Amino acid sequence: MRKQLLSFLAPLLAGILLLGLWSCVHRRLSPEKQYLVPSPGDVVAAFIENRSTLALGALITAAGAAAGLTAAVVLGYVLALGLAFSKITRAALYPYLMVLQMTPIIVFAPILVLVIDASLLRVAIITFLICFFPLVVNTTQGLLSVDSQLLDFFRLSRASRRDEFLRLRMPAAQPYFFTGLRIAATLAPIGAIVGDYTAGNAQGGVGGLGFQIVLTSSRFQMPQLYATAITGCALGFVFVAVVLALQWLALHRWHDSYDRAR
Repeated sequence: MRKQLLSFLAPLLAGILLLGLWSCVHRRLSPEKQYLVPSPGDVVAAFIENRSTLALGALITAAGAAAGLTAAVVLGYVLALGLAFSKITRAALYPYLMVLQMTPIIVFAPILVLVIDASLLRVAIITFLICFFPLVVNTTQGLLSVDSQLLDFFRLSRASRRDEFLRLRMPAAQPYFFTGLRIAATLAPIGAIVGDYTAGNAQGGVGGLGFQIVLTSSRFQMPQLYATAITGCALGFVFVAVVLALQWLALHRWHDSYDRAR
């Protein structure tokens, strides 16, 4: 009971401390610079005043992030299976995956603006490019990191390559896959906001959070800008919470990390 109370109070006290520090920084700034760091109360007031705009912007950003993340999961898992199944495929494609990872994603934004009309599709593609690499790498590593004794048993039993993948490698890769998925879920809202910032627009009258960041910063509406940033942070927590719930459902009955927790 004491540990549960401590685990609840510790982040609460840390949050209160950070809010106090934030207020102190606001008060210590000179009057002509206080607008750069609005007080917590001003941010809360801006959040309440613009709650409908922020909520709609969060939904638009979430749609782009979810679409890009879903595509990255499906295509990333399929590619990971191909990389794990064939050494030649792994040798041929892995360097190009590294090139894709090393290429600044922002360079794709002007190309996508010229080629694709739909703003949401552009945001989803940028999110996909950001989320794709950690999913492929972690899943491939999981498919290759199989207990050698179990692998020998399958081969002694003359199991087919298909059975080896379906009954051994794919289940063993689940923890690695969810590790990559957690990383991708953290990156997905960031990717959607960056995509919206660089390649989005206000179709339908209201843009996503990235577009709202551009708009509020250009107008020096600092409390609303901070409120938009906090909304984006909350969206990231939602994505990670969904992935953690899925991970618990998939692994809690058999994986060691959950067994030890019990």
